[in-house]
Amino acid sequence: MSLACRPGCGACCIAPSISSAIPGMPNGKPAGVRCAQLTEDNRCAIFGRPERPAVCSSLRPEPAMCGADRGHALAYLRAMDEATSPWPRSA
Repeated sequence: MSLACRPGCGACCIAPSISSAIPGMPNGKPAGVRCAQLTEDNRCAIFGRPERPAVCSSLRPEPAMCGADRGHALAYLRAMDEATSPWPRSA
């Protein structure tokens, strides 16, 4: 089941790390850091544009990821990032 993004969430632009270049972040971004392209109202400023990283374009909201609120989405995406990272996280 596909969902629409929750207005004002922005969890997918904060929680995960992004290893590819993003306008304003040529080296990507670490997990937990706001993307430079996340607007004040938590929307992607480059949504639908070719410079948007492929990983961002491929991520689709779904019930398991988004849950009932933004806090769930942040925790889910943080856990997903940690589980798939090739580098160990420090405590």
